[in-house]
Amino acid sequence: MKKALAYILFTLIVVSCSTSGGTFRMKGKFKNFNQGELLVYSLMGKGRIDTIKLTEGRFNYEVPLEDTLLLSVVFPNFSEIPVIASPGATLSMQGDASHLREVQIDGDEQNHLLTEFRLQINEATPPEIEKMAADFITAHPESHGCLYVLNKYFLLKNNAPYAKVYDLLTKMQKAAPSRLTAQLSSQLSGLKRVNVGDRLPKISAKTISGTTISTADLNGDVNVITIWSSWNYESQGIQRQLHRLKKKYGQRLQLLSICIDGNPADCRQTARRDSLTWPVVCDGQMWETPIVSQLGFFAIPDVIIADRSGRITARQLAGAALYDEIEKKLK
Repeated sequence: MKKALAYILFTLIVVSCSTSGGTFRMKGKFKNFNQGELLVYSLMGKGRIDTIKLTEGRFNYEVPLEDTLLLSVVFPNFSEIPVIASPGATLSMQGDASHLREVQIDGDEQNHLLTEFRLQINEATPPEIEKMAADFITAHPESHGCLYVLNKYFLLKNNAPYAKVYDLLTKMQKAAPSRLTAQLSSQLSGLKRVNVGDRLPKISAKTISGTTISTADLNGDVNVITIWSSWNYESQGIQRQLHRLKKKYGQRLQLLSICIDGNPADCRQTARRDSLTWPVVCDGQMWETPIVSQLGFFAIPDVIIADRSGRITARQLAGAALYDEIEKKLK
């Protein structure tokens, strides 16, 4: 696991408006996972980064919290372990790094429920998992873990079932209203206005080079808008593939990349490294960047493809399906 350990990611998302405050503590113990560094990254708020050292398979982490947080612990093979962090709570994480799906989280009822759900779906088929995920949210709509379940098993799917998402999100909002569920609802409302067959909304934003990009600048035969970050490997891979296609098709392919890094300097560094010569927007506001909600983006990676008239022809494509779609339209 060696050097890749530097990319283990703790994603912290504010999920409640409690202001009781307190120190959150978490200790971990892993077999087959000796030492390395864990990166703590906050997707909301100021995007603060911490580094946790793991020695002899163990780590101890503590941080003062004002709100309850949802953590996603992402390993080098992109396996993720969801954890609910509350002010004053103490949790323990233990397992075998070669069997990450079986990692146990102990310490409180909410984490017990989420861990139990995660273990139950290990042997389930995709249709069974979706039903189990919906049942979990319906049974525990007040749980902060529902945000993880909703995002993982519904929103991140290709052709996400938005009618079901709205139904589940409504249950969550009624049971435990929060700033994040309200924000998610707003983003999904934006998505309804920016779907296949619609025209691109009028956008205007400052790029990292200081110029202004607008809808009028997307005047190629094919226009591709993507959302990415310097800490998301898949979204960076899309940028590198788009660089290859841009060299091939030139002005016929117009690109706009939106980076949600909390620090624009990180975005500039990655853009230089990967030779992103087209307009890149990064204002440091992360998911609160205005152009993000205007375009209905709510997950990374995501893509919008539009024709010369500005009509959206596809979105939420990934991998070979994305590149084949672009090639097909430019042949």
